[in-house]
Amino acid sequence: MHYVGTIREVRGSVVDVFFPGEIPPMLSVLRCGEDQSVVLEVAVHVNERTARAIALTPTQGLARGDTARGDGSTLTAPVGRNVLGRMFNVFGEPIDNQPPPTDVVRRSIHRAPLPLSERTPGEEIFLTGIKAIDLLTPLERGGKAGLFGGAGVGKTVLITELIHNMAGKYSGVSFFAGIGERIREGQELYQEMIDTGVLKNTVLVFGQMDEPPGSRFRVGHTALTMAEFFRDDLGQDVLLLIDNIFRFIQAGSELSTLLGRLPSRLGYQPTMGNELSQLEERISSSRNGAITSIQAVYVPADDLTDPSAVHTFSHLSASIVLSRKRASQSLYPAVDPLQSTSMMLTPRIVGERHYTTAMEVRRTLAGYEELKDIISMLGMEELSREDRKTVERARRLERYLTQPFFTTEAFTGMEGKLVELEQAIEDSERILNDEFAEVSESDLYMVGSAQKAWDRHRQAQNQTQAQGEARQSSGGKREGKREA
Repeated sequence: MHYVGTIREVRGSVVDVFFPGEIPPMLSVLRCGEDQSVVLEVAVHVNERTARAIALTPTQGLARGDTARGDGSTLTAPVGRNVLGRMFNVFGEPIDNQPPPTDVVRRSIHRAPLPLSERTPGEEIFLTGIKAIDLLTPLERGGKAGLFGGAGVGKTVLITELIHNMAGKYSGVSFFAGIGERIREGQELYQEMIDTGVLKNTVLVFGQMDEPPGSRFRVGHTALTMAEFFRDDLGQDVLLLIDNIFRFIQAGSELSTLLGRLPSRLGYQPTMGNELSQLEERISSSRNGAITSIQAVYVPADDLTDPSAVHTFSHLSASIVLSRKRASQSLYPAVDPLQSTSMMLTPRIVGERHYTTAMEVRRTLAGYEELKDIISMLGMEELSREDRKTVERARRLERYLTQPFFTTEAFTGMEGKLVELEQAIEDSERILNDEFAEVSESDLYMVGSAQKAWDRHRQAQNQTQAQGEARQSSGGKREGKREA
């Protein structure tokens, strides 16, 4: 059925369209403007003749009296094997200066989540090669993990490192959804994937920062629709990386204001919980395959009680909180081990040894946190012997949990390291058992295995010993010359 209406009002990204006949259904697409280049999505039925739509493209040039047309269909995305290695916008149109993919079909981006009867619970760990994550907040294969942090604490760097580490050994395909991404970041990520040779198994979908809020609001649904094809139709595992969930919530807030809805707490849209659930609940595992999602979440003013963060927490199986305090101390990745949590960290899933070690690491770091006030006021001298040992272990653990990244080699000059989980557990046990009591804290900073720190310590000892012997030898020679 075809719907033809007349534009009555244009308010930024919101357009009111009057239909003399039947009104188009909710979420259906309307096209208007020159060459039908302006795309609208029906968001509200104002009355039985007027539809209020949000624009997914800029509305420059639209005027009252222009014609808007639609056929009742919703926004669609291309699905198929040929989308691999490509970069798309919210409409599924390529933005990598290459022709559109062939042999694909288009599906609506508005799809219902899997029913509970078809979902499978996950009890398998998703290893990343990053010590602080694998040891303290293990991720679930087929689950959802969030990287929470304010501006500049390393969320995007951690996401790109995960892409680098996963692409080589991950058997499935990877999707990256850039919601409100800076154009520079999108271009750098695309180029990096070309350089590392992983683009062929990756799909990138962007709704960039300079695009209308309607585009940013729907780009996550487009990426999910493409990912669901590989899970449901091809039975493959999918890694879905989203940067940034807060920008999705922010885009919804902008649209809510433009649609005239009364704001909720702190100015957020009253429909935030429902909108976030519609996106998050589609990310799940089935008998055919799993979608594992890692999501960056910007935290306004570093406040984890902000409604956007609180609503996101409830959907995740692992929450990795990045600390500005640790970032200011150059402890990267700046994972806060005391605020980060994971539902997978139980003896039944990770094993007794891993669980015990992780709990002991957290207990030691928590003890150090409690003693910091005493140290700052009275100094280390006032601590008991046991408390001093706790502080020394905690400081070594803090530095051991730092790690040089492959994606930052050009900036830091340090070679990236990938650390296996067993190695991280063993090294942590040795530090907790004071086997590294002789090793300087700085030797444990930015190493892969702790054995590297031990080697540094031995090398420094040998150098000191050789210098001492050389001084003794030269002193003996001078004494002999004076006697002669």
